[in-house]
Amino acid sequence: MELSRLFTGVAEYELHGDGSVGISALTCDSRRVIPGTLFFALRGATVDGHSFIPTAIRSGAAAVVLEDDSCAPQGVPWIRVADGRAAMAQVAAYFYGNPTLRLPLVGITGTNGKTTTTYLIEAILEAAGMPAAVLGTISYRFGTTRIEASHTTPESTELQAAFRKLADAGARAFVMEVSSHALEQRRVDGCHFDVAVFSNLTRDHLDYHKTMESYLEAKLRLFTELLRPTTDKPQRRAAINMDDPYGTVFARNAACPVITYGVEYKGDVQAVNVASSVDGLSGSLVTPGGVIEFSSRLLGRFNLSNILAAASAGIALDLPLSAVKAGIENHATVPGRMERVNNSRGVTLLVDYAHTGDALENVLSTLKELATGRIITVFGCGGDRDNGKRPIMGSIAARMSDLAIVTSDNPRTEDPLVILAQVREGITPLGIREYTQKELTNGFSEKGFVVQENRRAAILLAVRLARAGDIVLLAGKGHEDYQIIGTTKHHFDDREEAARAFAEMDT
Repeated sequence: MELSRLFTGVAEYELHGDGSVGISALTCDSRRVIPGTLFFALRGATVDGHSFIPTAIRSGAAAVVLEDDSCAPQGVPWIRVADGRAAMAQVAAYFYGNPTLRLPLVGITGTNGKTTTTYLIEAILEAAGMPAAVLGTISYRFGTTRIEASHTTPESTELQAAFRKLADAGARAFVMEVSSHALEQRRVDGCHFDVAVFSNLTRDHLDYHKTMESYLEAKLRLFTELLRPTTDKPQRRAAINMDDPYGTVFARNAACPVITYGVEYKGDVQAVNVASSVDGLSGSLVTPGGVIEFSSRLLGRFNLSNILAAASAGIALDLPLSAVKAGIENHATVPGRMERVNNSRGVTLLVDYAHTGDALENVLSTLKELATGRIITVFGCGGDRDNGKRPIMGSIAARMSDLAIVTSDNPRTEDPLVILAQVREGITPLGIREYTQKELTNGFSEKGFVVQENRRAAILLAVRLARAGDIVLLAGKGHEDYQIIGTTKHHFDDREEAARAFAEMDT
């Protein structure tokens, strides 16, 4: 594609050199440059892409986009822009044929619940005859097409390439998780959203955003800027969870009409006559278009909120109520979200991705309502991430469990023992008994916690201690099938480890 044509959607740019040069690939990673590539020199948190311009040119870059013209190359065309990331997003969308311009796109943002909500919306769209591709934490997928998920929301060049591939595979709608990083770094600026859902906002990613105010501002961009009605998409809508304290902020600032929902809040979409059990949820959804009787295999109040979010998105897209009902009821299990590991010992073992204080509290609140036996929680906190949430999560797990087993998550480059000590700081003020490994040889009789750094050993300990009727929660890693120790990614899957532990107990 001709270089100058690629900048059709970019508001301000300066082209220097031959604008007719052909472009066959886009990247901001100099290691991925091949002949014919347009290379974007972006400033990052630790490195400046401008310093890789010579490397990109040696690898065959046909042209370069930059912000600092003092780094302008010799011998190839270059384009100066004010914001390299914003320009890259617009260029990528144009290069791949703007795949989200003619197909519906639903974005979900928030701290917790995004993945489950995407699966629910996918099922609703499928029931409406609009098979949808899903782009999220677990994967980017449609039918048999799978693209590995490097981030919740990838760089704009990868994202638009994924949209194109999924549309070509037959997708007729898109559902995607939209991270705060992606919004702040303008990775989704080339996306044409029809509906955006706000689920909730609790403490997370403060290692990156530093303050809750900055985290909030990043999330708001989806609603204040990217949901403005346009000629191509004049009927944009926002679905807002008004149970969340920040819901009023999102509703007040949205650039389009808002559909409100909530478990407690009496919004446009609400649930009444709800029954909850170990088999799931049932009740009635009251919507502007009528009442939907529903039942779901999902557990707990937080999943009722996810159901309301998905139903609100369906209403915002003007989908039939019958499709909303069918989608909720046909929804499949989400990998690593309250996922059961079968066993012959009468123990309910659940694997869940809960890795924030709010998510862990939501899960444990649900389990306490459903429990007939004891609750044993295995959890840890990731390294090189927000360390302020570690004592918070420790306190929640210890207060809401009969036994909390504190272990490693993904320690990354931090000392695991330092992470465990910070988690422990939230537990010791509670006056809860700390067990030693030896003391647990014959089980436990009173509420307490134990520290076991090795996650495999921690899972085995939980399974060994569990009795019929008990609930064991393995929290934090969910669908992840790896553990990052140092800078190395090792294969590790909580579900596999739990199944192996049960097998050992049965032999």
